[in-house]
Amino acid sequence: MASVPYDVVDTKEARELAAGNLASFLHVCRPEIDLPEGVSLYSDTVYARGRENLDRFEADGILRPDPVPRLLLYRQTWLGVSQDGLVAACAVDDYDADIIKKHEKTRKDKEDDRTKHLLVQSAHAEPVFLTYRATDAIDARVARVTSAPPGIDFEAVDGVRHTVWVVPEADEKFFVEAFAAIPVLYVADGHHRSASASRARAALREKGPVGPDHPVQWFPTAIFPDRELRILPYNRLVKDLAGRTPEAFLEEVGKAFLVTAAPAERPAEPGGKGEVRMFLAGRWYALTPKEPVPTADPIRSLDVSILQERLLDPILGIRDPRTDKRIDFVGGIRGTGELEKRVGSGAFAVAFSMHPTTIAELMAIADAGETMPPKSTWFEPKLRSGLFVHRF
Repeated sequence: MASVPYDVVDTKEARELAAGNLASFLHVCRPEIDLPEGVSLYSDTVYARGRENLDRFEADGILRPDPVPRLLLYRQTWLGVSQDGLVAACAVDDYDADIIKKHEKTRKDKEDDRTKHLLVQSAHAEPVFLTYRATDAIDARVARVTSAPPGIDFEAVDGVRHTVWVVPEADEKFFVEAFAAIPVLYVADGHHRSASASRARAALREKGPVGPDHPVQWFPTAIFPDRELRILPYNRLVKDLAGRTPEAFLEEVGKAFLVTAAPAERPAEPGGKGEVRMFLAGRWYALTPKEPVPTADPIRSLDVSILQERLLDPILGIRDPRTDKRIDFVGGIRGTGELEKRVGSGAFAVAFSMHPTTIAELMAIADAGETMPPKSTWFEPKLRSGLFVHRF
C-alpha cells in the first residue's frame, strides 16, 4: 500500500508502479493514474478521484484511523544507515510564524495543486519532512523507545526499510516538552505541502469559524535530527552551448574556472566543496573558480550559486533556472551515469555534477531569512507515502 511520494515520479512512472495494485497509495496521491491518458493533472475529475480512492481505502480497511492522537517514531534504513524521526502533528500557526523555517521559494501553480488536493480530500495525505538541531536527550529517549518490537516493519522495493513504533503514553509528555524547548524546526523536504497546509486552513476560515481544536490547524510531519540526515547532490544538465562549439565553450569556461581533466578514478564526483565536475563531449572535467568565493555570504558561497553566477548565467545565458526550459535537474539518487546517458543521447550538451549542500548551510540560510537557489538539496531516503495520513 505504501508508495513513493507524489513528487518523485511522473504520471507514466506512477501508472507502472501501481499497475495491478488497487491498494497502492499512488491512487490517492497521483489519482490521474485511474483516468484516461491525457487528462489534465489539474482537472476537477482528478481531485475527485483522489477523494474517492481515499474514502475507499478507509471503507475497505486498507487505512484504519487511530482512535486517539498518538506520537510515532519512524526509522528509515538505507544502505546500512538509519535515521530516526518523530511523527507528529505540527501547528500551522508555527509555520505561519516562521517557527518552522523554510529555505526554498514555492511555485504558485504547485501550491494551488496541493491546496486543492488537501481541500477536496479533506486530508493531508503525505507528511512534511522536518529537521532540527539534535539533542542528546531526545536521541536517548528515541533509542529507548525503539529498543522495543516495532508495530510496522517492511522493506520497500527500492531497498529502503521502514520501521514504525507507537510512542508509549508514558513517553508522550517527554517528547512534547522536549520539542517545546527546540527553538525552531526547518523544512527539509515538503515546502509546497507545508505552504498548502496554511492555505487550506485559510480557505476553511473563509467559509466560517475554525475552532482551535479543528484538525486543519495541524499538519503531519516527520521530524529528524540534523546529524542523521544525508543530502545528495542536485545535478544540472543544459540542452545547448548557446551557439558555441565544445572547444569554444571550454575556452570561455576557462576564463572563470581553472579547468583540468578529471582524475581517472571517480571522474564524475567533485573532490569536495568548491569544485564542480563537468561532462562535455564525452569527457569529464574538474572546474575550480579562479576568483575567491564569498565565504561570508551563506547563499553566494554555495557551489550551486557559484556555478549559476559564473557559468550558467554569463556563459550559457540561463538567467532564471526556475523557469528556463534549457536547463534540467537530476537528483543525486539517479547517479552521475544518468548525466552521461542524457548527454550521450544528444538531448543535452553539457552536464554538471555538484558537491552536495550541507545541512549546516541549509540551516544558516533559513536562519538568515533567505532562500536557497532552486534545486539545491536532494534528501534521501524519501518519506514513504501512505503510512501517515491526517484527515480534517
